[in-house]
Amino acid sequence: MMKRKRFPWFTVGMLFMATALSFLDRQVLSILAPSILANFGITNTTYSHIVFAFQLSYTVMAAFGGYMIDRLGVKLGLTLSLGIWSAASAAHAFVRNGAQLAIARFALGFGEGACFPAATRGAVEYSAPEDRSFATGIAIGGSALGAVLTPPLTVLLAVRYGWRGAFLISGLLGILWCAVWIIFVKPAPRSTHSSTASSYSELLKQPGLLWFLLARFVFDPVFYFYMFWIPQFLSKERGLPLQTIGNLFWIPFLMLSVSQIFSGRLTDVLSKTMGSVTAKRRMLLIAAAMTPVSWCAGLVGSIPAAIGCMSLLLFAHGIWITNYLSLVTDLLPAENNASIVGLTGMVGGISGMISTLIIGPTVDRFSFAPVFAVSGVVYPCAYVCVTLAIRSADRAKSLSLTGVPIHADQSS
Repeated sequence: MMKRKRFPWFTVGMLFMATALSFLDRQVLSILAPSILANFGITNTTYSHIVFAFQLSYTVMAAFGGYMIDRLGVKLGLTLSLGIWSAASAAHAFVRNGAQLAIARFALGFGEGACFPAATRGAVEYSAPEDRSFATGIAIGGSALGAVLTPPLTVLLAVRYGWRGAFLISGLLGILWCAVWIIFVKPAPRSTHSSTASSYSELLKQPGLLWFLLARFVFDPVFYFYMFWIPQFLSKERGLPLQTIGNLFWIPFLMLSVSQIFSGRLTDVLSKTMGSVTAKRRMLLIAAAMTPVSWCAGLVGSIPAAIGCMSLLLFAHGIWITNYLSLVTDLLPAENNASIVGLTGMVGGISGMISTLIIGPTVDRFSFAPVFAVSGVVYPCAYVCVTLAIRSADRAKSLSLTGVPIHADQSS
């Protein structure tokens, strides 16, 4: 009987902290946006351009950064990524106008692009197969912890040291993480980087990948909206002051963190009885069925009710993104995990950029209600795409077992 491999708590915990820092650094601006926008005289439309600058560089680097992780390995690649974005985060403390703020956001996105491809690949490489959904849920679950801690921590730092001090301290935390990562974490034991990473032209031929990419294009704008625009919603439409926003904004992201971690473990348990792909597909269906509640968030008059609706949406998103990424790594080549996850992130970033340029003018002209309404219908549409991706991959596998050559038209 083979001895069960111990769960790599420290290493996966470090990946958890990396994704937590990623969201901490990117969300400091959204929490302080009402004050900074007023200080610099920035409109919602101009703010959407600043958010766009982050999304543009993040989107490009999600693809290139994933390829870099597959070539250099998780340890070195993530060190470079986190070091760059931590320096960029600290640089926010020195901006003097909206243009400089956009440049700092661009640099931040450039560094952060490789974070989630590295975290996903690291979870797969450092853990045993039967623990990978759980490890993935923990690794990417740090993003939710970052989102939970950012509002109260940012408000506390801003009150005590000013908004510039808040940015500077968040950047220094990343430098500290890099030191611990370099000293205490060994390279991944099953690292397959450098010799087997495929080009993107080869990856795009993988059966089912295009449907996975379309799914990411459909659902990712919702998370960008919740991450960057909810403080503005609570401030402009509900009239809440900064400190009250800080006291409330963490609640939906706490639900996200809980669902990412525990849905990963639940999926691993269900996989033992019904198979990995079936278990993850059913978890995605449950998540998609919960998301129409987002529609209500923009309509209810009660602040607690609105926070409750947003919390349920992000709880569903946590189930969704954990199982979506696990399916991608299950059904597509393991040696290119980071590249593939990065490619899905790039596609999601493109849709996020498009939606950001639409959200700003929509909010200025109408309200947040139409955005919440659209957010409530996209996950069921994405579920259809994932279902077609699974069928495509299964069909290609069946053809390969029978010796029939697989062409692009047979895998779509």
